[in-house]
Amino acid sequence: MKAAILGVGLIGGSLALCLKERTSCHVSGYDLSQKTLDWAVAAGVIDDGSRNLEEAVEDADFIFLAVPVGTIPELLSRLERQSLSPGCIISDVGSTKGKLVRWSEPFRMRGVTYIGGHPMAGSHRSGVEAAHSLLFENAYYILTPSPETPLSEVQKLSGLLQEATRAKLVIMDPFHHDRLVGAISHLPHVIASGLVNQVGRYNEENEWFHRLAAGGFRDLTRIAASHPVMWRDILMSNRGELLKLMDDWLSEMEEVRDAIKRGDAEKIEDFFRRAKFLRERLPERRKGMLLPSFECYVDVPDQPGMIGRVAMLLGEEGINLSNIGIMENREDTAGVLRLVFQKEEDLKRAIRFLNEAGYRVFSFD
Repeated sequence: MKAAILGVGLIGGSLALCLKERTSCHVSGYDLSQKTLDWAVAAGVIDDGSRNLEEAVEDADFIFLAVPVGTIPELLSRLERQSLSPGCIISDVGSTKGKLVRWSEPFRMRGVTYIGGHPMAGSHRSGVEAAHSLLFENAYYILTPSPETPLSEVQKLSGLLQEATRAKLVIMDPFHHDRLVGAISHLPHVIASGLVNQVGRYNEENEWFHRLAAGGFRDLTRIAASHPVMWRDILMSNRGELLKLMDDWLSEMEEVRDAIKRGDAEKIEDFFRRAKFLRERLPERRKGMLLPSFECYVDVPDQPGMIGRVAMLLGEEGINLSNIGIMENREDTAGVLRLVFQKEEDLKRAIRFLNEAGYRVFSFD
């Protein structure tokens, strides 16, 4: 079999590695950057690469579009004009699906199947250099076939992805998918960015807003640091669902505002009690739309060398520390030293080891 990966970045490169390591697929890559293609071939991420789309997809049994969501329609339009192998299956990895449904019928008329796809996994790093074959393991991988898509083709694609990625495959209506990811990912990014912008305006008049906006505020708005162009394209591609969700959010905030204005203590308490109840019933850490933050806080005395000592202890145990910082604003934080890790396994090992070493360690998940 031949699989063509269009867009050899973090997601495309990781999918390519999965296919190469666990299936019999020959993997070809397509990218606008020759440097990226050369690196991917040299590193064994893909078998060969080309900047020519026709050459990359020639004789392909599977084609995966791993490009930014804003460029998927253009690439599908180009594929519509290519000579594709009969029985070829096209999929993508974008985070919105509703606007892509219209391509199902034109491809089907040519003996080609288009099935939307969305692996709910990512990384704080980007680019093909960060690609690895475990990126999707145990993550949800959503497929959004149209009602007319033959079941045999859905099974063919899901079988390949199950074998290659070891993800949890889910079949979902494309429009239901867009509402779901809009609520759990797109809307939170808008809210977080809005909070940061609001506090930023206040800070122009009084710099203490930013000085004290550490701890909880920084963690709450972590996702506001996401790529602006990428999120512009995501919101534009899902604006129908997002506008409905924003109306619901504004209505919720209006109710809280009215309760505060009326001094309705019972209503305010109920608002927070319900949120606490629902938050405690969310699933444990797993790969999803919003990347988890693997961090803990450690109480250490304000003495020279303490930060270096903690870092050295973790290093001696082979625990990879991603970031470290001193918490000046501790209103929402028990520990003074903030440790950040890339993997949950490293976080758990660090907590266990530091506790055994006599440190007080706090983790809030």
